[in-house]
Amino acid sequence: MTENDVVDGTKHPITVDSLVGDLERIGVGEGTVLFVQSSLSSIGWVCGGAVAVIQALLNTIGDEGTLVMPCMSSDWSDPSRWENPPVPMGWWDIIKDCMPPFDKDVTPARKMGAVANAFRCWPGVVRSDHPISFIAGGKHSRYVVEGQPLSFPMGAGSPLERCCEMDGYGLLIGTERNTTLHLAEYRACFTKKTVKNGVPMIRNGRREWCEYEEYEDYTEHFPKILSEFSGTGRCKMGMIGNAKSHLFKQSDIVDYGKEWFERNLN
Repeated sequence: MTENDVVDGTKHPITVDSLVGDLERIGVGEGTVLFVQSSLSSIGWVCGGAVAVIQALLNTIGDEGTLVMPCMSSDWSDPSRWENPPVPMGWWDIIKDCMPPFDKDVTPARKMGAVANAFRCWPGVVRSDHPISFIAGGKHSRYVVEGQPLSFPMGAGSPLERCCEMDGYGLLIGTERNTTLHLAEYRACFTKKTVKNGVPMIRNGRREWCEYEEYEDYTEHFPKILSEFSGTGRCKMGMIGNAKSHLFKQSDIVDYGKEWFERNLN
């Protein structure tokens, strides 16, 4: 979608105040632990762009709230697993030997969207020390991101689990990308393939190639799970700007997703 398309599809400028109103109408309240994934272009023409969206989110949850987003550096990984795009096999060892170590303070995210990229640089925001990383700002931000395990980074002890423990809510703004469901994958009992990945990191003052394990993901099922879950009455739907949006308690959709995987993939 071009910027002209966004302007043409917007009846009037979307502002911080109008976004706050939309967020309150869909059910976001003060003090919420809020896990957000968004498509900025889907919202329409926003006066202030990603910065305005972040400010509206922070204004709505207030000083007692915590704002969390995925901020993943998928290209800081084993090049043998790259598919979009792949690289020649002859490059793999060179990449593994020469890639700068992952640094949560400077390593950019990849394909996470304009809002997450802007929030990564927001004052006071902290990031987990893993290429499959999460960023958080607000009251419980450090608790959310600290201690993410190297292996199975979206399972036990992950920022996703921490958010669920604190009765966090997921908010999808103009997108069906739903990272919360990875926790359902991890918890579900069905036959899952374990894969090895790796990333260069600093360990004991030296650069090391660190291998870790994770489950192969099942993201192709996520839109269907969201659609079915939305019919249970436990998901609020509404418009944020021009964007169709979903708000749900994360533990609810994790429990539903776990049962869905076990029912459909066994």
